[in-house]
Amino acid sequence: MSEASARRKPNEQLLDTELDHLPPELRWREWMGRVEAVIFAANEPVTRSVLARVVGRNCNIELIIDDIRAELAGRPYELVAVAGGWQHRTKKIFGDAILAAFGTAAGEGAKELSQAEALVLMCIAYFQPITRGELSSFFGKEVSRDLIGVLRAQELIASGPRSPQPGAPYTYVTTKNFLSQFGLDTLRQLPDFEALEDAGLLSKEKLLAGDIPAGLASGEGDGEDDIVGEQAP
Repeated sequence: MSEASARRKPNEQLLDTELDHLPPELRWREWMGRVEAVIFAANEPVTRSVLARVVGRNCNIELIIDDIRAELAGRPYELVAVAGGWQHRTKKIFGDAILAAFGTAAGEGAKELSQAEALVLMCIAYFQPITRGELSSFFGKEVSRDLIGVLRAQELIASGPRSPQPGAPYTYVTTKNFLSQFGLDTLRQLPDFEALEDAGLLSKEKLLAGDIPAGLASGEGDGEDDIVGEQAP
């Protein structure tokens, strides 16, 4: 046994990914089945690097995904690109049926955010990396440690790099879980800030004037370093 073979994981030794013994059509169908099975079995979005372990070196994963999506066109679930990978998700039109059956949205048990929490999360998403002091200045009101703690507890935000400001306070950034919860593949898919203003859904002027709901300043303390955690991925 060669040194390279010895370093392989057991599943890499057993799984034939190239499938050279199969005609092209059957090979493609087998790759489709493997990709869908891996995504179905996962409890989080599956990345390209993971899917590449079960298909041939020259397999186009995007085309595999397109073919799987085509076959799922009439099903109540679909493959979506989210948080840098792919995941099976129930189609939104069946949300009411799932809510009636289980009392919660499809597979989600996350606590609903208050308006204040949602606004702070929105600002972190658009202006990250951003410190708690900068958030407070933006809103014209103190953003409490408790509110930041709620967003961290739901793994929607994490600590980013230290700010170059005096005292080197931590900044905050959104996480992959944020992307997953809001159905985004990357932050580039966030709605354009100016478009939200034009649609009347958001007013930066009102936010800067402090025209926001109560609940931002429910905690004590004024130090950025009171919230310390792992670096964001």
